[in-house]
Amino acid sequence: MKTVVLLVLNLSLVVLLISLLRRPGLLSFYQGGRWWLTWLGIAIITLMDEFTSIFYAPAEAYRFIGPTAIVFIAITSVLIRFMSTRFTEIAEILEHQGLIGGGVYSFAYLVFGPVMSFVAVASIMVDYTLTACMSAVSAVLNAASFSPAVSQSQPTIILLVLGIIWAIAGLNILGIRENVRFTFIVFMAATFVILNLVVSGSLALNQESLGRLKESVETTITPLQTGSWVKNYGNFISHVAFCMLAYSGIESVIQTAGFVRTWREIHKAYLFLALTVGIVTPLIAALALSAPVDFKGHEGDLITYYATTLNGQLFGVAVAALASLTLTMAVNTAFVASSELLERAAHRYGFHWLIATNRRQALYRIHVMSALFFSSIILITQGSQAMLADMYALGLLASFCINMGALLIYRYFRGTGESIAYHTSRLGTLVLWIILISCFVFLAIEKPHGTLLWALVTSVVLLGGILVARKRAPEIKEIRQADSEMEMILYLANSSKPDLHIIFRRPREETLNSPRDNEVFITFYSPRAGIPPKLAANHFRFPLRRAPLYHRLVALLKVVEYELSSREITIHFGWPMSSWLDRLAVGVMVFNVMRLPRMFPQFRFNISYDVKCEAKITPPTS
Repeated sequence: MKTVVLLVLNLSLVVLLISLLRRPGLLSFYQGGRWWLTWLGIAIITLMDEFTSIFYAPAEAYRFIGPTAIVFIAITSVLIRFMSTRFTEIAEILEHQGLIGGGVYSFAYLVFGPVMSFVAVASIMVDYTLTACMSAVSAVLNAASFSPAVSQSQPTIILLVLGIIWAIAGLNILGIRENVRFTFIVFMAATFVILNLVVSGSLALNQESLGRLKESVETTITPLQTGSWVKNYGNFISHVAFCMLAYSGIESVIQTAGFVRTWREIHKAYLFLALTVGIVTPLIAALALSAPVDFKGHEGDLITYYATTLNGQLFGVAVAALASLTLTMAVNTAFVASSELLERAAHRYGFHWLIATNRRQALYRIHVMSALFFSSIILITQGSQAMLADMYALGLLASFCINMGALLIYRYFRGTGESIAYHTSRLGTLVLWIILISCFVFLAIEKPHGTLLWALVTSVVLLGGILVARKRAPEIKEIRQADSEMEMILYLANSSKPDLHIIFRRPREETLNSPRDNEVFITFYSPRAGIPPKLAANHFRFPLRRAPLYHRLVALLKVVEYELSSREITIHFGWPMSSWLDRLAVGVMVFNVMRLPRMFPQFRFNISYDVKCEAKITPPTS
């Protein structure tokens, strides 16, 4: 029975993969003078990073939280897929803002500014560095398990690790098209091995294994029924935190968005990951951890040993070989994602020499520098993973927290009024952010040495970034293009009419009506988002810097009060049309606006709604 099922499975996979390979433009296509990746191309590159967790996450989780790992790995998978919908929303927002690629760095820069964006860069680069280094070492150690002579020779291991890093650097220098083709070959091999493992494990389930699964569920419920909400939540967070690394790599999809045409490709890639790794990882964990295996004796090779018990020694060797191969491709994911991150940062701050490309459109200088950096880390640590592993989870969770926090703040100020098709629940994002923050705090307390290392690296990057931003920040150029307050005053002063009108409007709104000489339209804009176009001679744009919008508004009105004290002035604000839940910021703004008549009694204030000119008299927001 088992032989027949596996035969049908493998023949079906052969037919499926052959039909896929016959499709033109399956992985990449040429358009607009460059090569682009499809959703499948970007998905399989980032899948390799997540895929590696199958070979170590179940045993690691079991070591910390016991049989409950079976359930909590599945719960964490649901949380990660829930978070991937937020990453999709971020990808569309970035595209809407004209910021393609850069992922967590670009979004943190858009919402928080340079300082927090450098924290994001530090956190995510720590993860990519550790992914490359630890995956390369693990790949060699997995392969060396078949050769005792190699496994006992530290110099040989170091040379092999360096060989993997530079081979992957060469693959990236060849270009993204060749990269994705090679990765797809690895993906096909992994599909055969993993599905055979899943089917064989499912067929091997017996009453004893089902009993262990039932026991795992019961063991999971116990620590969540302590009678105290605080203890229940603390136990939940501690268990989820230890399972979070099982899904490292989820952020790499949005990080490599610069390789695809639109955010919809990112959406499809996340759906693909949800239907593959999102299901396979908890399924294999449940099968392996419910099997009659001596977990203490096989913490390092749990999945390989489990495969051997199912289909013999040869199949175990195939699984071990796949582990080494996928770990090698995780190094590739680190190269691809980190190059996109560094390219965005270098482009923003004018380091154009760093982002030069070869004729294959590869960022060869960044790839060579990355290989040199990764190699130096390997040589410094002598391939010891224990010295760096504690930093990994903290950096990953820090980047997650920054992303979700930025999304909450963005939606707080912008609502859903933009022309964006993909929306998620703000309440769901808030709950997810609280869970991630809790996991970060738990691990920061649980792993003080890792916390210290992460904080040290982040501080160094932050200091260097601030020094660079002071001289090369793109906001400097956007601020220089702004209009001056005196230009607005002179425009109004030249009007022969006794009454003057100041109308506040938002960036990215509809065109203005024909300009009048006794009215001006004012836009406060964020230099990070760029200066909006000047729509008419009476449209004036002022940058928002460190001062809040309300204080900037008061300062402007004081100038008007001083310079045009003899004129009759009316200040216009729009009627807030968004719901209070969607945009609490509008409510805060209206509350502040209500204070203005007492501060400027000589002005007339008007908050109104006119369907014909709704676009030109909406509340001022950044």
